Amino acid sequence: MPVAAPPHRIALIGGGFSLDDDRVLDDWALGHARSPRPAVCFLPTASGDAAVYVDRFLAAFGDRADCVPSVLPLFRRELDDDALRAHLLAQDVVYVGGGNTANLLAVWRVHGVDRLLREAYGRGTLLCGISAGANCWAEGSHTDSFGPLTHLADGLGLLPGSVCPHYDTEPGRRPSYRAAVAAGHLPGGWALEDGAAALFTDGELTEAVTRDPGTGLYRVDPDGRGGCTERRLPCRLLEAPPR
Repeated sequence: MPVAAPPHRIALIGGGFSLDDDRVLDDWALGHARSPRPAVCFLPTASGDAAVYVDRFLAAFGDRADCVPSVLPLFRRELDDDALRAHLLAQDVVYVGGGNTANLLAVWRVHGVDRLLREAYGRGTLLCGISAGANCWAEGSHTDSFGPLTHLADGLGLLPGSVCPHYDTEPGRRPSYRAAVAAGHLPGGWALEDGAAALFTDGELTEAVTRDPGTGLYRVDPDGRGGCTERRLPCRLLEAPPR
């Protein structure tokens, strides 16, 4: 009897250990891993492997009994090609941090990490991340990689459409993303407010959640008349765990 293919899952996170004091969004993401005690690898590439970011991840995940954390640096790479592939394919969750989306993609391609992430995704590894770590999975994204807010028609293309993070917290994000979609610079896509998260299974939205009832997820599409439509999607409110 043929073995069923594993679900292909991507999670866009508007918070987690990078922004929030609690573990609500990170707990939610890990809850979708294929293992009850998942191996979780943090890729801080978009920040240039910033030490403070790595320390923050280890502080948040290092004392958890429900996962096995690791960090994969690329600016001071320690693994050869075989070891790099083995490590990434052994992960249940790949968690990508924020920073510069364009630089992230360029560095991954130089080291072949883009190909390895595609392979891991095909095998059922949950791919997730915040900001640049959410942008990278889509066909295109809204970014400040080049200074001013603009569109980046580039990404791994594992998630159809485009992504815009920080939809509610960074001035100019909303009108700039809407304009890019309306003009056709970016395909229609998903705008994520800080505090919300979204799960996609085989390219389709399967869950939207929020740690704050005031934040959410939006679908933005061209309207065919030079403008765009924006639709707020229902989000399930997550409860903070007891301290």
